[in-house]
Amino acid sequence: MLILQFVFLLLMLYLGSRFGGIGLGVVSGIGLLVEVFIFKMAPGSPPVNVMLIIMAVVTCASILEAAGGLKYMLQVAERILRKHPERVTIIAPIVTYTMTLMLGTGHAVYSIMPIIGDVAMKNKIRPERPMAAASVASQMGITGSPLSAAVVFYLTSMSEMTSSITLFHILGVTIPATLLGTLLMSLYSMRRGVELEDDKEYQRRMQDPDMREKILSTTATSLDVQLPPSARNSVVLFLLALVSIVAVAMFPAVRTVQGSTIGMSTIIQMMMLAFGGIILLVTKTPTSKVPEGVVFKSGMVAALAIFGIAWMSDTYFRHAMPTFETSIVGMVQNYPWTFALAMFVVSVVVNSQAAVCRMMLPVGMAMGLPPAVLIGLMPSCYGYFFIPNYPSDIATCNFDASGTTRIGKFYFNHSFMVPGLISVSIACVTGYLLANAIF
Repeated sequence: MLILQFVFLLLMLYLGSRFGGIGLGVVSGIGLLVEVFIFKMAPGSPPVNVMLIIMAVVTCASILEAAGGLKYMLQVAERILRKHPERVTIIAPIVTYTMTLMLGTGHAVYSIMPIIGDVAMKNKIRPERPMAAASVASQMGITGSPLSAAVVFYLTSMSEMTSSITLFHILGVTIPATLLGTLLMSLYSMRRGVELEDDKEYQRRMQDPDMREKILSTTATSLDVQLPPSARNSVVLFLLALVSIVAVAMFPAVRTVQGSTIGMSTIIQMMMLAFGGIILLVTKTPTSKVPEGVVFKSGMVAALAIFGIAWMSDTYFRHAMPTFETSIVGMVQNYPWTFALAMFVVSVVVNSQAAVCRMMLPVGMAMGLPPAVLIGLMPSCYGYFFIPNYPSDIATCNFDASGTTRIGKFYFNHSFMVPGLISVSIACVTGYLLANAIF
């Protein structure tokens, strides 16, 4: 019966994923009702704390975007890319990885992707090489960002398990691991596929007069926009917020008030709200512009998705845990990589690293897996490149005017498969080794 119920859980996740983030949230609500009133499971707990963190972070990042800070960051990234165009396949993934590290979301990649494609085309570099790698790298940065919901949930849950685990411990594993995975993926991408001039799809498009004109006339740039000083100031303040969060996390005495230590989830909420207010006051940004940006819209959709997914999943796993503990605990303890495989498989269906962590970390903790395993294998929560239906991957294909970044005839032979497998595999192996050395 538990297996059939798990299949039902995956079915709800699959159906929701076909409608995007909001669909995941509300379709999961249907699954929750079925679990409670038909399968007679006791309802679990909605992820209120995680949702509040997402809302606080998204609000601050949205104010940054409204103040012009995101465009300022984009211009800095573009100058770096155009200064070294021959190395775009290495630099582009590092740029998108860094942007995600700072913002806690990979959705900022949409603004930089046309520029990456333009730089590659103008230098006769196969656009698939930097663009596919950059799309994957933008998601690899999630588990290394102190602002991402996945990291915050890990920190909140594991610090409750043992107070010795801090944000520094988690980022000390995930940042080197995911960065190494990104770099090795980029090195592989430098030689993937035939050269641009030899690509059949590119040749076909160049023979079409309309497509040829579109390809040759495409020029994407952000450097022709004159930004006010407030754009740079907002970025400085946002970076100060990141530094403040990391500093407070590293020194627990700072967050000790009246003899009790304030949890990092609360600290992040306070810091993000406060610095959002500071950016708003210093830059005099109109509040009406805040909800109009891509960061606000995508972030709030993510919060709703996690609301439904996590509640439905928590209900199932609390009900099934007694059976799981007796049947598969030994296997996972003897072969830790099976936990990474489970995280990866769930991510293929869920399309959200935060939701995967919210679903699977309590399972791993209940099984008694050590912190080194749970933290070291955290990058395995990114598996949704496997089925090419994630918005950033689809957008990347559309941004590539040459047609080299594509989804193959057999669906799974797409441009993101091998870069994703390389980066996640390397990150998990590296993270596991680092975590065992630290803990």
